[in-house]
Amino acid sequence: MSTKTPAPRKKKAPYKRVLLKLSGEAFMGDQPYGIDPKVIEGIAAEIKEVQATGVEMAVVIGGGNIFRGISGASAGMDRASADYMGMLATVMNSLALQDHLEKKGVYTRVMAALRMDAVAEPYIRRRAIRHLEKGRVVIFAAGTGNPYFTTDTAASLRAMEIEADIVLKATRVDGIYDKDPLKHKDAKKFEELTYLDVLQKGLQVMDATAISLCMDHSLPILVFGMIEAGNIKRAILTGGIGTIVRGEKS
Repeated sequence: MSTKTPAPRKKKAPYKRVLLKLSGEAFMGDQPYGIDPKVIEGIAAEIKEVQATGVEMAVVIGGGNIFRGISGASAGMDRASADYMGMLATVMNSLALQDHLEKKGVYTRVMAALRMDAVAEPYIRRRAIRHLEKGRVVIFAAGTGNPYFTTDTAASLRAMEIEADIVLKATRVDGIYDKDPLKHKDAKKFEELTYLDVLQKGLQVMDATAISLCMDHSLPILVFGMIEAGNIKRAILTGGIGTIVRGEKS
């Protein structure tokens, strides 16, 4: 009989497959616009740690740090044209994150909703799932490929298509509040909400289309702050941070 002490079992992650939604503004760091390499470096390091545990990871990134379609429309630009420019901005962010991930040895694929074969694969649902099953991080770029839809809606849609367990939305604040905590010191943080709570209270979490999609398919949303280093890893592997949005309160 062997006298060797069995190796301790690794704690199983609570999710098999997740979709992480990052705002383009998060890439700016302390800059007024553009991409801060140090910020992306930190995000890539956390994604690598999570992916190494066996969690299948997909990512959707906004483009607000480079171009925001709705602001372009308000300046007189055609809204559809402005939104297409915003989609191209998300591709730029996606390629930047891919570069940092692959420098860390993480196999990554960028899949775009708009055809641009020289820099990204076309989005094909079955191919995306196969990439995830092979342990690759998949970054979904160019939103839904249609104007008038936000990257929040794209994140909800892609999460359902790949059968993700949860949508994780990383923001500049540590959860959902009844009012902007950066402007109001008496803002109250919610630990848990239902989809209807978010819609009825008009909370600025995701747009109504994205919330409705998640509600129709019982896809939970975790909103958490990404300013503190390590929070992406905590949100996926240990929990206990942010605000959870789902069908029924526990």
